[in-house]
Amino acid sequence: MKILISAYSCEPGKGSERGVGWNVAKAVAKYHEVWVLTRPDEGKETIEAELTCNPEPNLHFVYFNLPIFGSMWKWGFGLMQLHYYLWQIQAYFVALRLHQQIGFDLAHHVTFVKYSRPSFLAFLPIPLLWGPVGGGEFAPKAFWKDFSLKSKIHEQARLLACWIFESDPFVRFTAKRSLVAKATTEDTAARMRNMGAKQVSIELAIGLLKEEITTLAQYPLPNKIPIRFISIGRLLHWKGFHLGLRAFAQANLPDAEYWIVGNGAERQTLEQMAVTLNISHQIKFWGELSRAETLQKLSECMVLIHPSLHDSGAGVCLEAMAAGRPVICLDLAGPAVQVASDTGFKVAASTPEQAVRELSQAIARLARDGNLQQRMGEAGRKRVSELFNWEVKGRDLANLYEEIITQSQVKTLSAPSAAISTAINNLESL
Repeated sequence: MKILISAYSCEPGKGSERGVGWNVAKAVAKYHEVWVLTRPDEGKETIEAELTCNPEPNLHFVYFNLPIFGSMWKWGFGLMQLHYYLWQIQAYFVALRLHQQIGFDLAHHVTFVKYSRPSFLAFLPIPLLWGPVGGGEFAPKAFWKDFSLKSKIHEQARLLACWIFESDPFVRFTAKRSLVAKATTEDTAARMRNMGAKQVSIELAIGLLKEEITTLAQYPLPNKIPIRFISIGRLLHWKGFHLGLRAFAQANLPDAEYWIVGNGAERQTLEQMAVTLNISHQIKFWGELSRAETLQKLSECMVLIHPSLHDSGAGVCLEAMAAGRPVICLDLAGPAVQVASDTGFKVAASTPEQAVRELSQAIARLARDGNLQQRMGEAGRKRVSELFNWEVKGRDLANLYEEIITQSQVKTLSAPSAAISTAINNLESL
């Protein structure tokens, strides 16, 4: 089949949005012919270099940018979001011309992985797969009492922004026009359904390459003494590292260490908290490290503690499981989708006190039960290989494309309403 992918962010060898864009396109191109809409100023050189070394005959890239203010995305987060929105409008016209030449069977919006922004590919007269997209996750209100005033304002602003963007008629049209929509978490899925998406399923946007899984699986377990726990990520209020520190202190493991890799606005607060909790001699703040250095630190630890309050993805959980390390997380958002009962502990997030208490119990149990560590580690490796391997995800996507085409052939796609037709005419007049 001929598949059109929208990947505003796309680059090989990268994580986050860029990695999702590239890995989806490459994985699907093993089964179908793929055209990717993306920008030239972020990943073109890397993409072309990769395709020169490792040709993909079914993979074609169409680069374009805004005719004016093309570098707006570099000027700050707010202007990047505006650039993204305008780029999506332009993508419709580029896609429409391509469709008239090529005749696509299906359109797939891949990046940004953001449910609260429209995909103007929804206006094409072909089936649309939307996602996986996320962003509908929020820290439970009970946990806000630990936040600074600035952090509370940040959370409230996120809630307000999502409400505003959900009211965008183009976002709602994207939801209604998607024959299939995928959400990274149930929180996002509920919001998509409220906007009119009818067929919504849960699936992570992220995954690991087969070679990454193989490499991580070869990490040996470190010496049992001292047992080391590790948390990895930006030191931001919603990442929940303050919960990890309190839980580690409550676990009362004098011979254990807790390593924290990452940097951010909360570092000084966390360092002071470690002093107040009288565990600073057991805590090591490594700062921001390269990916290779970060994985090296992971290999020297036994368990990942990931108490994030609203992660859509959290690739570090996949990396830890692939490395045979149990994961302790909150039963929230992306980590709750990744971690199963046999690969770690998912702690309920009712109140900070309850969460810290149950996190500490999980920490103490894993510290004292080497056999449980090993069983969970082995189950984690198996789970990542079977569910979060990009080869597996590519095969499943290719099969889904075929199911969507079959479904669209037996279901007459509703024509745009008069209001939407007017909107299209307005777009074309821009």
